[in-house]
Amino acid sequence: MTETPLTGGRATADLAIIETRVYRGANVWSYDRSIHLVVDLGSLEQFPTNMIPSFTDNILQMLPGLREHSCSRGRRGGFVERLNEGTWLGHVAEHAALALQQVVGHDIRRGKTRQVKGEPGRYNVIFGYVDEQVGLAAARLAVRLVNHLVEADPEFEWEDELEAFIKRASRTAFGPSTQAIVDEAVSRDIPWIRLNQHSLVQLGQGVHAKRIRATMTSETSSIAVDIASDKDLTTRLLGAAGLPVPKQESVRTADQAVTVAKRIGFPVVVKPLDGNHGRGVCLDLQDEDDVREAFPIAAEQSRRGWVIVESFVTGKDYRCLIIDGRLAAVAERVPASVTGDGTSTIEDLVEMANADPRRGVGHEKVLTRIKIDAAAIERVRDQGHEMTDVLEAGTQVKLALTGNMSTGGISIDRTFEAHPENVEIAEEAARIIGLDIAGIDFICPDITEPVRETGGAICEVNAAPGFRMHTHPTIGEPQFIAKPVVDMLFPPGAPSRIPIVAVTGTNGKTTTSRMISHIFKGMGRKVGMTSTDGVVIDERLLIRADASGPRSARMVLQNPRVDFAVFEVARGGILREGLGYERNDVAVVLNVQPDHLGLRGIDTVEQLADVKAVVVEAVPRDGHAVLNADDPLVREMRRRCSGQVVWFSMEEPGTEARDMIDAHCRRGGKALILAPSDRGEMIVVKHGRREMQLAWTHLLPSTFGGRARMNVQNAMAAAAAAFAAGAPLHDIRQGMRTFSTNYYQSPGRLNEVEVNGVNVIIDYCHNAPGMRMLGDFVDRVGDSLDHELARPSRIGVIATAGDRRDEDMRELGHIAAQHFDVVVVREDEALRGRERGETAGFVAEGVRNAMEEGARCKQVEVIIEEVDAIRHAMSRANRGDLVVLCVDKHPQVMGELENWSNQAQAGSGASDESPGADPDYTPSPQA
Repeated sequence: MTETPLTGGRATADLAIIETRVYRGANVWSYDRSIHLVVDLGSLEQFPTNMIPSFTDNILQMLPGLREHSCSRGRRGGFVERLNEGTWLGHVAEHAALALQQVVGHDIRRGKTRQVKGEPGRYNVIFGYVDEQVGLAAARLAVRLVNHLVEADPEFEWEDELEAFIKRASRTAFGPSTQAIVDEAVSRDIPWIRLNQHSLVQLGQGVHAKRIRATMTSETSSIAVDIASDKDLTTRLLGAAGLPVPKQESVRTADQAVTVAKRIGFPVVVKPLDGNHGRGVCLDLQDEDDVREAFPIAAEQSRRGWVIVESFVTGKDYRCLIIDGRLAAVAERVPASVTGDGTSTIEDLVEMANADPRRGVGHEKVLTRIKIDAAAIERVRDQGHEMTDVLEAGTQVKLALTGNMSTGGISIDRTFEAHPENVEIAEEAARIIGLDIAGIDFICPDITEPVRETGGAICEVNAAPGFRMHTHPTIGEPQFIAKPVVDMLFPPGAPSRIPIVAVTGTNGKTTTSRMISHIFKGMGRKVGMTSTDGVVIDERLLIRADASGPRSARMVLQNPRVDFAVFEVARGGILREGLGYERNDVAVVLNVQPDHLGLRGIDTVEQLADVKAVVVEAVPRDGHAVLNADDPLVREMRRRCSGQVVWFSMEEPGTEARDMIDAHCRRGGKALILAPSDRGEMIVVKHGRREMQLAWTHLLPSTFGGRARMNVQNAMAAAAAAFAAGAPLHDIRQGMRTFSTNYYQSPGRLNEVEVNGVNVIIDYCHNAPGMRMLGDFVDRVGDSLDHELARPSRIGVIATAGDRRDEDMRELGHIAAQHFDVVVVREDEALRGRERGETAGFVAEGVRNAMEEGARCKQVEVIIEEVDAIRHAMSRANRGDLVVLCVDKHPQVMGELENWSNQAQAGSGASDESPGADPDYTPSPQA
């Protein structure tokens, strides 16, 4: 422990991680994916770094990379200055997590630390990551390291912990080949998604997506891979095409191998029929005994038990890499070896070679450590030495037969030295086998001379050849071979992204998303849509669930049929995981109203606006943000948009919103407005000084003759989004004219049905702002019914989610009481942390308060179960009455209405004994 006289207390290892979140896309803290820790400093809140003796020196010794961090100073060494001046340990944990990731080669520099408002000692620590698991492991180790430097932990061994972290990172890291392709894709702004914890990666989105697994691509022929895996068949095909290959035959027993070796002539090579990475290959076998010893070694590596015996071609080992039919690189592969210095043993020389910082385990680094195993010892003995012998200066000893990098070999770049005839042979070999990416292995005295003249041959054709020997040669210039791979998958000018429209707001998200999808479906696009109702691909519901989060968005982007994406983006998904994608071409923000406050640190409507503004911040420079000019909080989001803003407004001329739009359009901007006239309201598209009529609001089916003002607004937002995404006006107009709120196009959103003469509206309304808009619609519809009947009753079934604040629940009931004669309060099936009946109680309390103030409502009833509440409301209704059902499970509700209608037609009436609703109900046309 450290005692500091300035505080009079002791610094103890109190730093703890309270909460961890992983953002897989743009989020409230960063434009890119990040890890978010909430840490508690405990007593360390009183101990900045300058009050902890030797802290700065110790952490810089353990993580010297921290000296390069600029921090907020914007220059190298800025963070060291902060350490010396005194900074809090949450900030130190952020930089330590970044430095640890840099140790394993992840070049991440983004991070920030901010105190949690109103909670002294707690901090939000945010930093970027490349690999999620490595980032999380870095966070945990960073916290342990800081605590150890405050108060020494006898069980904490830094060297062991760091080595374990590096090994952990290497297990999930991409191999050098995959990483090279991904890096090239990133440099071209091609999005990528890792599909497993290994090397399976998707490049591009939707219909443009391609896949790679190491150096196999979605264009790689499966037949070609099978041929290349069969070395006997490969040699026969190449030989039949007149290419130089060694004599060979396949065998299954050692006796057969000896017989073939005699027929071919010694020396020979014995290798597995379908091996890889040089495993099981035995070279330069001089007699029968050598063949018998080598056979089981090769057979063990053969998946099918077949072994190849072929003539031994002498010379150097060359790998020619062919991509898309063209030579991309040539490397000479030199087997693992050591050269004597006159004083060191072979073991010592191997240890010195492995001390090279370029050597690591497996594919961890550009070179692999030389392994001393039985095969290596035997190889040394074949050359007349033992591992304990001291080699004379200049004497070279090989420790492996093959020059594979995975066995400790080195590579020498020979790309620009290969003879043109040899290049032609290699390219022809790849074409004959049919591989888009092929590694052609030559054995020949010199690649600069024609192999037909020097006696060389093609000894193997490899599918999924490694890139490491070309991208990181031991000697020579690296070759940027990922470029032709990406060129092959995405030729210059080929698209890799699909258009993405993101829709957010407090109310109207689902309907607006459906409208946008409907417009582009009418244009022939294969639309993938996510919403609170599920994931829809080309009008087919794949998943029925609340799919307004980032995981559902990634599901759409991985679907190979989708060429246009529309995402409903909810507050919860942004706070939980971020957007789940990199950017959206069009961001639509409908409104920001007080809803879901008090959750995940969002306590004010201004903070809620900051969350929803994430979709606006994710708009690129060539994208658009479609913003509601009538909402002050949405108007402010224009400052966060890197692209162009398209406004929509229902306000009349002379208002603040319209004045702003007029000024915007005078500068060449775009907007949608309402133009009232004697015939009704016309939606008008403004672009600069031009005005184009789009549609009469009362002729749009979704607006109920213009009475559903919320859908007038939603239609304007959808039209603006389609206009921003490049849809022609006649297609937008056609889409809006053919979209209605029937159950088939917009289930659960303002569906109108007639049941035994009762007018029934089914909607999802769950919050006070939504009830205010729904109430306006009810009044407009109710007024039209009043002309036909003597004041028909209005019955409302309402509910809200349990994660709202108590006052929000009361407000919902208070507003509903202004518009309904009878209010029936129910509850959702998911209580979200509340006791059964608690939520309904608060809503009913709000209704009663409004009734005491003289509201329209004269009766409030609480019926908890949804279907029971629906039955009760329908039983109270008479012909001509208006019943509004705010539902949670709309399929069950529609099923119950169908049952109710059928019972009435059968003359049985309605009773509480009516059949239960089918959860997978699809309504018949008369419903």
